[in-house]
Amino acid sequence: MAELRAVFWDVDGTLADTEMDGHRPAFNAAFEDLGLPIHWDPELYCRLLSIPGGLPRVKQYCLDIGQSISDDQLLELRDLKRNHYLTRVRQGHVGWRPGVARLLRDLSEAGLQQWIVTSSGRASVTALLEAAPADLPGFDGMVCSDDVNDGKPSPALYQLALHRSGLSCVDVLAIEDSAAGLQAAVAAELSCLVTPSPWDEELIPLLPLAAAVFEHLGDQDQPAPQQHGPACTEGLVTLKYLQALIHSQSS
Repeated sequence: MAELRAVFWDVDGTLADTEMDGHRPAFNAAFEDLGLPIHWDPELYCRLLSIPGGLPRVKQYCLDIGQSISDDQLLELRDLKRNHYLTRVRQGHVGWRPGVARLLRDLSEAGLQQWIVTSSGRASVTALLEAAPADLPGFDGMVCSDDVNDGKPSPALYQLALHRSGLSCVDVLAIEDSAAGLQAAVAAELSCLVTPSPWDEELIPLLPLAAAVFEHLGDQDQPAPQQHGPACTEGLVTLKYLQALIHSQSS
């Protein structure tokens, strides 16, 4: 029987609410730095998130509105946006999702491996972790966009994490928030718990692929509404629940 030995965590939208509070304002600040007449409000940004990748998102939006932007401007925009994002993270503007800190501590105390597996760059992830609460445990490893040629929904990130951790896919659970993340986990033959980001409409028809779906992981004062999967009687996602989920997926 499979035994839960590790959890692989996505970052943006899973560990923390990075998109609306981090990436969107950083893009807007970079647009202003370059004198571009572009401002992404939350509603517009939600729609644009269906385009994977920051620069492709900018390029497609400029094409749609008839705004010219050169390759050199795109590269400069990338660097400016990254700096603004790192500053916002370090200033504490990006909040952790409910239940994340609790579950990270519980899994660490139980001796499970915890890895970050993300399409984000290493610098962005490092900044987020440096701004985390001081009592949060560290991660056993990180696989990010710098390590592979193809990000999610390709399974390459998860496959590399499995290789580096030395673990079998049947003993690992992924936690994701997006369609691309869920598809990547499933393609790597991992069970996947999903805490959906509200902006990802493409995720909705894919949710049956998930082992379980919760609005968030839950805290004692903030129960976790469940949408799919084996019943969670405690009202929040715990180590005990994750272990039972792995067992149910392998039976």
